[in-house]
Amino acid sequence: MDTSQNHTVHHLARAEGRLAYTVEGSGPLVVAAPGMGDLRATYDDVVPHLVAAGYRVAVMDLRGHGDSDTTFSTHGDEATASDYVALVEHLASGPAVLLGSSMAASAAVVAAAERPDLVRGLVLLDGFLREPSSPAKLRAMRVLYRLVLARPWGAALWASFYGSLNKGRRPARLAAHQAAIRANLSEPGRLRSFRDLAVALDHRVVEPRVARVQAPALAVYGALDPDYADPAAEAAWAQESLGATTLLLPEVGHYPQLQAPEEVVTATLAFLADLPGTAGTAGAPAARAEGTRG
Repeated sequence: MDTSQNHTVHHLARAEGRLAYTVEGSGPLVVAAPGMGDLRATYDDVVPHLVAAGYRVAVMDLRGHGDSDTTFSTHGDEATASDYVALVEHLASGPAVLLGSSMAASAAVVAAAERPDLVRGLVLLDGFLREPSSPAKLRAMRVLYRLVLARPWGAALWASFYGSLNKGRRPARLAAHQAAIRANLSEPGRLRSFRDLAVALDHRVVEPRVARVQAPALAVYGALDPDYADPAAEAAWAQESLGATTLLLPEVGHYPQLQAPEEVVTATLAFLADLPGTAGTAGAPAARAEGTRG
């Protein structure tokens, strides 16, 4: 299933399989990845604006997701971080800005800590910079994932749950995006890959790396994100621990790129324009978004 929209899908060979990605535009490199159980199309309202502003934008599918192979046995923040690094090296246009949603934002932080030479900046959309669940809750969630993400109901249940994470604003294309997710997870091997990722995921590997990140960061959070007991406190922690510029979006849940793409684009372009050597080439810089400078 080609989950792209009129873009050529490329594949990057890794040790256990191939990662799917699209790339368009020219200029400083931005590499983006969606969160777990999501598709590249989550960025369809963001990427064209970055390209028009003079950036080269690559968007990859996670292991086992979208158009990537289902042959991977290793999943999680560290594995995804290594995929970010591999794609930046493959495109030979680094250092790059890494853009990530949810767990992909966590992976971007890991990549920035491990390979500062390849990461010029971070744009983190409701990313987990630390594990929000207790060890006991993590164990319970792994049991739940094994039950929920099973055939024949797993694809439909996740697509429905994905919609519930979009608290507040309801994107016009949400239903179509949910349908695409459900169709993709119905393909052979994809639900198993997603379940393997969900069971393996543990954001405790991220927090020790936060202090080692040298790259500037923009951290965007939805004020209604149900993954956090207090999204505003999480944004404050990102500012304090990562030195991030933070933006808290009202009436937005876990997917700002879907629910508030205009605000995400404005904040991202302003952030990119401030990075040394990465200003876009097309048009005037966007106005700075309101937020907290860390």
